[in-house]
Amino acid sequence: MFTGIVAGTGKLLAKRKTGGGLAFDLEAGFALQDPEEGESIAVNGVCLTAYNIKGRKFTVDVSPESLSRTTLGEISVGGNVNMERALQLSDRLGGHIVSGHVDCVATVRDRRSTGDFTLFSFGFPEALSRYVIEKGSITINGVSLTVNSCSHETFEVSIIPHTLQVTTLGMLTRGSKVNIEVDIIGKYVEKMLLPRASSGEGETPVQGINPAFLAENGFF
Repeated sequence: MFTGIVAGTGKLLAKRKTGGGLAFDLEAGFALQDPEEGESIAVNGVCLTAYNIKGRKFTVDVSPESLSRTTLGEISVGGNVNMERALQLSDRLGGHIVSGHVDCVATVRDRRSTGDFTLFSFGFPEALSRYVIEKGSITINGVSLTVNSCSHETFEVSIIPHTLQVTTLGMLTRGSKVNIEVDIIGKYVEKMLLPRASSGEGETPVQGINPAFLAENGFF
């Protein structure tokens, strides 16, 4: 698990085909203190397993599934990426709960400045719009951000100067593609509200939470 508070950027040193996917050699732009072989590191918001860790350099494997759902395959050697090490229980939860499991790729539709702040508008699949709410949390290339406004196919965020400086978001232009992870809490709430099939033959399906259920159980 992660928080969306990026530790810094890193660089793709090399990439090669392996087992239907890709292997990346990466170098973090910050010290990896007490590294552990097999630990999770989020790269542009994608949870990956780090191995062959030597100082700031390490290798990760990117599966065909990750390549199909993210922008990782489009990164060129020498390109910069956002990095975050996995959350420790003693850490501050400065952003929000991030799994590192990307939901979709979104496209920058507009970028404009308002004083010292930069406003980005993104287009994304309408099927995910129910998980994106005004003032809710969203992860863009591994960075935890707050949604300013949203519609069925777009959402807007405001980014402070510090975030533009310490992440790769400052490099985005109109047409750039980014990895998006919606707030995982919304997914679990939705699943709990949906009706569920019965556990045995002849049993009545379990109903989801609806106005009738709330009234029957004295909520109103």
